[in-house]
Amino acid sequence: MKRLLRVVLWIVLIFIVPVGCALVSHNANDERAKDWQTARRDSAGIAPDPAATSEAIIQVYAARAFRWRGALGVHTWIAVKPQNQDYFTRLEVIGFNVVRGRGGDAVRVARGIADGYWYGSYPVLLRDIRGTDEVDQLIERLYQAAEVYPHRGEYRLWPGPNSNTFIAYLGREVPELRLNLPSTAIGKDYLPEGRFIATAPSGTGVQVSMSGLLGLIAAPEEGLEVNLLGLSAGIDFWPIALNLPGVGRLGMPVEAGR
Repeated sequence: MKRLLRVVLWIVLIFIVPVGCALVSHNANDERAKDWQTARRDSAGIAPDPAATSEAIIQVYAARAFRWRGALGVHTWIAVKPQNQDYFTRLEVIGFNVVRGRGGDAVRVARGIADGYWYGSYPVLLRDIRGTDEVDQLIERLYQAAEVYPHRGEYRLWPGPNSNTFIAYLGREVPELRLNLPSTAIGKDYLPEGRFIATAPSGTGVQVSMSGLLGLIAAPEEGLEVNLLGLSAGIDFWPIALNLPGVGRLGMPVEAGR
């Protein structure tokens, strides 16, 4: 009985308390957007001017989701610019056409603002990779992986497949990105095509998952992370940090370009 109580206490401390704190903080934020039609979508001033930058660029961003969803999770996307191209292309999943029963494609690969606010939410830069031919090759592989993503006609907010499922899939297909998605990227633990085991999104370790509801990641990049009902918590061993559901990363910062 005491052992069971300890388990329950740890679940409360690691999962329930952080989620409660995130909900309180989110609801107390009077500056968050209330109307998606008028919410900010302009540049946050993070990405370079593509017209003035000749080198190839890959950037990965995360921003809090719109309305109540932002208390718990983020939306992630990848912005790319091959050499000498004067605009960015965004790769992301947007469920509007799917969930509205329009029979559309959830995957969107289109010209866009690399670092745009996500319906009023300021984006955080997760990865920044620049260079010449090698980066161009990574960009081409990202395009190819997006084309064969197995859930193009599906979207479920929880536990997936959703926008974070897609970006985690791209990370596995192009492991050179070493993509470490935040614990708030709900859906990243949903393995495509019903798989039970796969490489971690960073490509540096292993991940097991039961339909995105229960699982584990063990990898040099992500550290050790446990998924319970779509919520993720764990420890990043270097730079040292705690990753908590709803709250995100607490600890030493990570350089986006490393």
